[in-house]
Formats: sequence, structure tokens, C-alpha cells
Amino acid sequence: MHPYEILTVLDPAIEGDEAIDALLSRFVNVIVDGGGELENVDKWGKRRLAYEIDGNTEGYYAVITFRSESSVAAEVERIMKITDGVIRHLLVRRDA
Repeated sequence: MHPYEILTVLDPAIEGDEAIDALLSRFVNVIVDGGGELENVDKWGKRRLAYEIDGNTEGYYAVITFRSESSVAAEVERIMKITDGVIRHLLVRRDA
């Protein structure tokens, strides 16, 4: 298993912590169901974007750290690409 980190920026129009938690839990479930080990979910909250994305000047930032096989990481990234509410994401493999 390899260590990974995902930084995701969610649409600020998503209202309430429950809706944000539900969206993040979708990604966590893909990791756990694929045999990965969740290390941490760090919610940074709303922050100003460096530049406007899809008309948004703010975004809700969250970082998910986990260990998994590369196929699970690829599946999480695929799910993020097709999920409404995710305006940007970045998946990186951390040094062991």
C-alpha cells in the first residue's frame, strides 16, 4: 500500500456541515471499501480562492490522507471528477 493525500475544494454553495460531511464520506467510503486505510480527514473550512473558479471566489477546503493501492486512489479521483460540488481536487502520492 502507498500513502496518498487528496486536497479537495468543494463548492461554497453547499450549505451545512452535514452536506459537506456526506460528500466527504462518499470519498472515504470508496477508500475503505477498496481496502484502503483512512489516516485523517482535515477540514480547513471556507477559504478565499487565489482566482475565480466557475464564478466562485471562495471554496470549502478539505484534505484526506490515506494508504491504499494505486487502483483505489485512481477510483477516488474518478469519483471526484464526476461529483457535483467538487470544483477542484489534487491527488498526490506522499513519500513513505
